Amino acid sequence: MERITEFPSEVIKELGYYVYRLIDPRNGETFYVGKGKGNRVFQHVKGELSGANEEADELSEKLRTIKEIHNEGLEVIHIIHRHGMSEEVALEVEAALIDAYPYATNIASGKGSDDYGTMNVLQIIKKYKAEDAFFKHRVVMITINRSINEKPIYDAVRYSWKMSKERAEKADLVLAVERGVIVDVFVPYQWKEATAENFPEMPEHFPERLAFVGKQAEKSVLDMYVGKRIPKEFRKKGASNPVKYNF
Repeated sequence: MERITEFPSEVIKELGYYVYRLIDPRNGETFYVGKGKGNRVFQHVKGELSGANEEADELSEKLRTIKEIHNEGLEVIHIIHRHGMSEEVALEVEAALIDAYPYATNIASGKGSDDYGTMNVLQIIKKYKAEDAFFKHRVVMITINRSINEKPIYDAVRYSWKMSKERAEKADLVLAVERGVIVDVFVPYQWKEATAENFPEMPEHFPERLAFVGKQAEKSVLDMYVGKRIPKEFRKKGASNPVKYNF
């Protein structure tokens, strides 16, 4: 992952108050929980690099951990746990997270949707900096829920969805969407019931749902859509259906 030391100005405008965690890459443990605006999440690392000498036990322990991480040639992992909040709500979220991570170096103890849930800082930037997609094809947009260590995008997007087969078969492309941003594009060859008979390689059996067989789109199509954001009319808040169409 590329190293990020600050948010672009257009991202800061969208963030509002947020609550974040600092994670030690050596063991995956959260060692600090905080709240802030703007580039607050990055200030701790900058403080350690500038040789800041805080007197408070909380700050010195936090900076000591950051220094140890850097001494091993590693980088602190920044996670934006929730954003788009008022300061009052952020305080409550911060307090709840401090309780949830008792080994964090905070001394003081302390209220999402997919739009404002847990993201790393690169995902935050991608979400708000991406330009809107302009559709030149009939597309099915499918929002997938997939972590970096889980199934490939193709398997996550092709299986299995409650949708009309007649309508699905009119689509030229299937767009895999994560947090409002298109992450891959596929050409569907065939739509079939999501059963063990039709898809023996898949572990789940959903005869009332559909799945497709296809391949990744050619590079010119990928360049047209991947990294672009789903247009606003398809991102209405409260819309829970993961499948959307532009036709």
